[in-house]
Amino acid sequence: MGATLFDSELKVMEVLWREGTLPAKRVVEILGEEIGWNKNTTYTVLKKCVEKGYLRRDEPDFQCTPLITREEACQDMTNELIDKMFSGSSELFFSAFLKGKGLDEKQVGRLMKMIQESK
Repeated sequence: MGATLFDSELKVMEVLWREGTLPAKRVVEILGEEIGWNKNTTYTVLKKCVEKGYLRRDEPDFQCTPLITREEACQDMTNELIDKMFSGSSELFFSAFLKGKGLDEKQVGRLMKMIQESK
């Protein structure tokens, strides 16, 4: 996909990933209850998500259906971060990640296993 998923768009997508397909009106209600958004804000962000291809709105009731999974969005955002902050180097990204984390032996072991399995 490659488009940036901004924080506001992520809030909309989190609702749809958690709840599944919903009418836009229900998305408005949920985001109003959870974070205090008004109807106009929610509809604006829904429109941006449609324009970027993250969700589809269909009749009746403007049913909102996510077109990407949380995992796909995470992968896109991770790749964008690596490209932007680490000149595309996964190794530099991983090094910076490890320096910032206090990992215990179990976590290190799991990471090493994931690295081995990705070869």
